[in-house]
Amino acid sequence: MTHIQSARDNGDLLNVKEPLEVSSLPNEDATQIKLNPNETYQTILGFGGAFTEASAHTLSLISEEKRNEVIHRYFHPEEGLGYRFGRTHMNSCDFSLGNYTYVEDNDTSLSTFSIEREKELVIPLIKDATKVARDSLFIVSSPWSPPHWMKSNHEMNHGGKLLPEFQSTWANYYMKYVDAMEAEGIPIWGLTIQNEPEAKQVWDSCLYTAEEERDFIKNYLGPAIRKNGRDDLKVIIWDHNRDVVYERASKVLSDPEAAQYVWGTGLHWYVSEEFENLSKVHNAFPDKHLIFTEGCIEGGVQLGAWHTGERYARNIIGDLNNYLEAWIDWNIVLNEEGGPNHVGNYCDAPVIVDTKTGEVHYNTSFYYIGHFSKYVKPGAVRISCTASNNDIQLTAFQNPSGEIVVILMNENDEEHAVNLELVEQNVAVQMPGHSISTILI
Repeated sequence: MTHIQSARDNGDLLNVKEPLEVSSLPNEDATQIKLNPNETYQTILGFGGAFTEASAHTLSLISEEKRNEVIHRYFHPEEGLGYRFGRTHMNSCDFSLGNYTYVEDNDTSLSTFSIEREKELVIPLIKDATKVARDSLFIVSSPWSPPHWMKSNHEMNHGGKLLPEFQSTWANYYMKYVDAMEAEGIPIWGLTIQNEPEAKQVWDSCLYTAEEERDFIKNYLGPAIRKNGRDDLKVIIWDHNRDVVYERASKVLSDPEAAQYVWGTGLHWYVSEEFENLSKVHNAFPDKHLIFTEGCIEGGVQLGAWHTGERYARNIIGDLNNYLEAWIDWNIVLNEEGGPNHVGNYCDAPVIVDTKTGEVHYNTSFYYIGHFSKYVKPGAVRISCTASNNDIQLTAFQNPSGEIVVILMNENDEEHAVNLELVEQNVAVQMPGHSISTILI
């Protein structure tokens, strides 16, 4: 029985500990955790991160050896975190080197459409990651803003809305992007309608009400996908925070004409940790899916901070326990400032590269993500996992191989003893303060 642990005070980072021993007698003073593989929930698709221009640019500034090391540690199926998902931005986002689109101004025919800019940095990074992953990656693409001339405020930044007369053109733009990426050997698995459609940002952004999102899917994007023979594309709505995910999702999914085109709902972690809202969406629309499309630590780089890793794990556990099927981090890499970002919206990332010294830093978030992504394999099924108190956060899965994977986190200062029970077998686990364990049974 393998035990992998990361702990703040003893230097463990995804370290394999001494094998755990099985006993017929439980430690009755410990937190009691019961596993029931016969009670099952959703199937897991995988984990991943975003291929932003900022990430690709940062990696281009270090040695090829160190760049390859980062890609290997993220995407290698055995030696790395086993990432299978990626996210791209269609047109620019804040983590681009500036605003850009793929067409010339006022080109309503889209005859000038070209992704040449992505061929410089982003596409080579995706191709290198795909080679390391030894399989196609599932790429989810999101627009932050249409071209400025399609919008009510005539700029890519500061919100604004898609003008009604350009809805058909904008829907065709998605199809052009999908075709162009596929021509480069990068199939697009899924599309979100709009990154954060309720946020007027100082960077690339565009506002949609729930009704506007519903009608754009129903009348323009859905028919464009069907017309272009792209029915395999996974259309993802919302792509924003958990706080109103049920209200936004239900407005679209309650409309059969719109819902026929929609695979599921995407969410971000900013604003709240109301994980139960995911279950509300699942229970109301059980045939649709849930995917985490973005989360990061805001406010710049926090090298070596432990709480950042705990925030990742707390959110991953909370979402997985409420029917989430796939989880995608934001920038896979940022520079020493937490950029580049063309409006100074600096953030943290699991991997930080000091472009002045060439040094690569792996934050605690990198290791905490690994406690899930390395061991919960695509096709794993979540199983019932209950605890006698709230001292330990937990979730559990059964891999396609039959292996049971249990993830336990102790965010408290004090050490906690845990008794893990599976079919009348008991396993004692010691959880130091501020630690996370993955147990393979």
